[in-house]
Amino acid sequence: MIPLLILGLLKQNPGSYGYELLALMEERHYKYIVNFTKGSFYYNLQQLEEKQHIEKVDKLENIRDTHNYIITELGDKEFEKLMYKYGSKTEYINLSFYAAMLFTNEYKSEELTKLIEIQIEQTKKKIFLLEQSLEHYETTLTYFRKMLENSLSHHLVNVQWFEGLLKDIRNEN
Repeated sequence: MIPLLILGLLKQNPGSYGYELLALMEERHYKYIVNFTKGSFYYNLQQLEEKQHIEKVDKLENIRDTHNYIITELGDKEFEKLMYKYGSKTEYINLSFYAAMLFTNEYKSEELTKLIEIQIEQTKKKIFLLEQSLEHYETTLTYFRKMLENSLSHHLVNVQWFEGLLKDIRNEN
């Protein structure tokens, strides 16, 4: 999915250099959409260039040695293909926590309590970041904003669910 993000960002920001694109992905919290690292980002950028989906361009105002990119005609076709590929998929949302929940009867309740508290803390951090994004980026594209709002509502529900689990555990003891 990283190639789709890179191609989409280049369609929005033609002539950007690699670090600009990576910074946009981080600033917009794309890590909630796809897991990426700096290394995986640059690997995919290189692959897109090798496949001639993007190409380097010269920018006159460049003071430092950066590689600016634009999307090619072949890249536009790849973008369309990836939009359909990912836009037509419906997958289950998997939290690794769900797998751990399968074996809670075999786990100490005080340890399970700690795990749930960790989940609550991490989810509240995600909620904070999503709320920040929604507050500070009023120019966010409409559908991206709606996606952030949807993600926020899911995280709020998850906190309620985790808190309910904690209550159940405490009532059992």
